[in-house]
Amino acid sequence: MVALTDPAGELTEAEAPRSRLARARRLHLWLALLLIAVALASLTVGATGVQLWDVARSLARGEELSRMERVVLMDIRLPRLVMGLAVGAALAVSGAVMQGLFRNPLADPGIVGVSAGAGLGAILAIVLGTLLPPALLGFAGAHLVPLAAFLGGWVSTILLYRVATRRGHTSVATMLLAGIALGALAGAVSGVLVYMADDSQLRDLTFWGLGSLAGASWTKLAAALPIILVTVAGASFLGRSLNALALGEATAAHIGIPVQRMKRLAILCVAGATGAAVAVSGGIGFVGIVVPHLLRLASGPDHRALLINSALLGAALLVVADMISRVIVAPAELPIGIVTAVLGAPVFLWILLRQRGVVDL
Repeated sequence: MVALTDPAGELTEAEAPRSRLARARRLHLWLALLLIAVALASLTVGATGVQLWDVARSLARGEELSRMERVVLMDIRLPRLVMGLAVGAALAVSGAVMQGLFRNPLADPGIVGVSAGAGLGAILAIVLGTLLPPALLGFAGAHLVPLAAFLGGWVSTILLYRVATRRGHTSVATMLLAGIALGALAGAVSGVLVYMADDSQLRDLTFWGLGSLAGASWTKLAAALPIILVTVAGASFLGRSLNALALGEATAAHIGIPVQRMKRLAILCVAGATGAAVAVSGGIGFVGIVVPHLLRLASGPDHRALLINSALLGAALLVVADMISRVIVAPAELPIGIVTAVLGAPVFLWILLRQRGVVDL
């Protein structure tokens, strides 16, 4: 029988990857339990006095819920919870895919131009939306800004993909540089529009840019949730390909990975997930960078488990941030982007300090 350990009692080189994968899969369970606990807490926490446990006891006794309890739980907290889970999972999985695709620990969903394009689309809708024909304005209604943000994200992604693709080959280095240029251009145009905005529009721009789940509704979820679910599920099948890509594109192609098709699928998944998430929640940072880093430290770099764990931890982290944003300045609400920055920036700095002797960025 082959020994599993060397004479010092440590795992051999061949067994180490299996051990890391087993640890990552055990982490699935713990993160799922954490997500359930966070979700139940989210349904309980709020400015009103409605408590989930009281509602559960009333239902167990066969009593009818009051109108306020139904509105608070079913029309406010539950859609907000579902949106937080979906947006957090979308941003975290997109970050993990981007870091694997670019083989760069600083990559995040915004690197493919989705965030810049979505931001520009939202700003255009807020500042210039009143200039649209009344029929179109009436058709879009309250969904004008999310729709413009989603379309802006997709247009910028398609443009970036076309720039980075030549003769059927997509260069990730070109995409990285073009993404920086596109982000700068979108920022410049956004600055001009902000300069043109009035006081009311500036307030809307500020709150959209900082991110919030306050506008969550079943209507918004019906539009964004199918896109997020399909793209996150599609990204979860990229684990083996991303593992092979870490060895280099030539090596990945030699072992049978369709590299160009994989790149296209990865970019489409990230564009769809991030575009839909940003459209309904605004700009929320650090989730896509910090969550994959933490999970790599906990269970290794295997994308087969990393993508699933990123979805679970990203969803839990954003719901926790949303709970903090609701109660820290109650009855007012702090934009969730501020909370994720306060939580994420110190963690990211700690990761960099911990790895500075190992990874040369």
